[in-house]
Amino acid sequence: MRYYLRGSTLFIRGKFRAASTGIGGTIRNVSTILNKTVPDDWDHDQPGRLLENTVANEGFSKDYFGLLTAVWMRNLCVLQYDFLSVFITAGVSNPGLPGPNTINIIIHSGEGMSDASLLECIITATEAKVMALNRMGYSFSGTSTDAVIAACEGEGKHTYGGVLTEVGRRVYEAVLFGVPEAIRRHEGIVKREHSSFFIFSRYGGDHWVEWIPENCPYYPCHFEGQSCDFCYCPFYPCGDESLGHWMKSSSGNGMVWNCSDCTLLHEPDTARYLKEHPEAGLHELKCRKKMEEE
Repeated sequence: MRYYLRGSTLFIRGKFRAASTGIGGTIRNVSTILNKTVPDDWDHDQPGRLLENTVANEGFSKDYFGLLTAVWMRNLCVLQYDFLSVFITAGVSNPGLPGPNTINIIIHSGEGMSDASLLECIITATEAKVMALNRMGYSFSGTSTDAVIAACEGEGKHTYGGVLTEVGRRVYEAVLFGVPEAIRRHEGIVKREHSSFFIFSRYGGDHWVEWIPENCPYYPCHFEGQSCDFCYCPFYPCGDESLGHWMKSSSGNGMVWNCSDCTLLHEPDTARYLKEHPEAGLHELKCRKKMEEE
């Protein structure tokens, strides 16, 4: 899975089995998932055409799922919880009233899931969204245009996606935490100039940590002059044993990918190249670095 922002659109690329409740939603194989911000004067009668044109302009095939929102992508929240990545944009107002009022949730699992578990993850995410809104004091359970996409890569390891399963528990916690954070950013309560990135940490007790590049207390965590643009790697977990290794989770819940010694995307030239060519693969980046060293 690869994800990146280009203008007003979040693109997630890979070979997915996915289920969507959004425009043209169903369950099928797709290679692109996107969440696009629409302008205030957008023609609401042609959502499918807007998504199709966006994908075509990038040169991608038509096997995609897409969502639309009025929320700016700088207010996007990306949450990493072990093998799960969750992407949330959220604006709320009373259902049916004017104004940005869409909560979009995209779930990606790096571990395979059955079709049933993908569908159940949509239910789990919706339950967590309702709980999050309730805790924030809202009297409604969602807005009239909310949508969820659940996607996975790999063989079907997970059969179910309810809150008591490995995948469902992670989905629930990520959405429960992420929806309020996304709403606060959209409403300007929390101000960020770029998308927000959170990782679930077990160090010192289970909790969510936001990575903020400005004045990072850990800089330089690898070497002086490093690039921090990809502190949370878009290739994670890549599974490339020349860059990292699998290890037992400190909580005892399976294996996690440890790439703490990898500096590939911290090399300024590599980071600059990836920002200019967001579709570049890991093999391409490694080859570029090797050629530069030679």
